[in-house]
Amino acid sequence: MARNVVLMIAACCLMLSGCSGIKNIQDLTYIVSIGMDFDEEKDEYTVYLQGLNFLNVAKQEGGKSAEPVPIFVASAKGETLNLAVRKLYKMSEPPLYFGHVKTLVITNRIVQHKFEEVVEEVGKNRSIRPTLHVVTTDEEIEEVFNINALFNYPAVYTVLFKKDAYEVAQNEIRPVALMNFLREYYEPMNAARLPFVKIDKTSWKAEKDYPVLYFDGYSIFQNRKHMKELAFEDSLFLGWLMEKYIAVDERVEEDGKLAAAVKLESPKLKIKYDEDSSTPKFSIDLSIRADLLEKVQDISMNRLTSLVEEEIKKKLRTLYLDGVETKIDYLNAGEKWFRMHPEKFAELQKTGQFYLEEDSLTDIKVKVQIFSFNSYKYNE
Repeated sequence: MARNVVLMIAACCLMLSGCSGIKNIQDLTYIVSIGMDFDEEKDEYTVYLQGLNFLNVAKQEGGKSAEPVPIFVASAKGETLNLAVRKLYKMSEPPLYFGHVKTLVITNRIVQHKFEEVVEEVGKNRSIRPTLHVVTTDEEIEEVFNINALFNYPAVYTVLFKKDAYEVAQNEIRPVALMNFLREYYEPMNAARLPFVKIDKTSWKAEKDYPVLYFDGYSIFQNRKHMKELAFEDSLFLGWLMEKYIAVDERVEEDGKLAAAVKLESPKLKIKYDEDSSTPKFSIDLSIRADLLEKVQDISMNRLTSLVEEEIKKKLRTLYLDGVETKIDYLNAGEKWFRMHPEKFAELQKTGQFYLEEDSLTDIKVKVQIFSFNSYKYNE
């Protein structure tokens, strides 16, 4: 009997010892964002860490708002990223914890000079999740990290931490996860994109100017090279074309005057290839669901859908031609083609030339169907 009791006590001790390493929430410094910059002259990295303060994470429901809590941002320089971060460990108590990093912010200087190295290093780091969101910026990272959300909500409610949920984004650029970006980045015949974050200091005021963060466009990459910054309107159109759960409002003009406004839901885009061509030649079929938001002029439904179709066709062709000029395959037309034609792809690679020309896009067909007319009465 005594022997059994001793064995039971020993077993309990063994089970309890497994919890001895668990730390309480206040025993760690939770890092939620990492920023990276690079000094080309000194050949030196600067790493920024944004720490989470639990005192002001939850939004207040009723009653007086909690007093704003300072945002904690640390920085250090080093010859490599790891050597820079290493300097911050001895300066941080409670100790640093990287298991909840949500966002990586990299400057244009990194994009221009060290992007390949940084992407590979971050991609191999086991303490960083592949669902991490990545953004680029030409702002000072310390300033970006010190901006709260509206109503003095903490920084974790800014666009840097925008959820990539299955919700329709209205006229917005969606965040991009590291694993999705890397999948596009390493493909030989398509473009990859990252949101470009900016600071707006004029739109909101709270007794004085209240700066906010927003996505101002995409940084575009092709064949592992940074190609350009795409402006917001073109980026929004591209995101709407290529992703799900994005809706955009579109103005409709007739004879140069505003005739109506419509909401366009995510389209269905189909690419049909010319099988006999040695390079990608293709046509596009685009079907779109639309809702009428406003009718400014008296315009028939057939005329309205025709104007929307022509406008979308014009925008698509303009974006495509910009891609031909800047050697960017915005529509990822090469992605399926090189999988379908590996021998032709091997021959094309030997030339080292960009694979799209003006006449590679042979035709664009756009079909718009309006499903909701708001409160307007329409007689066909």
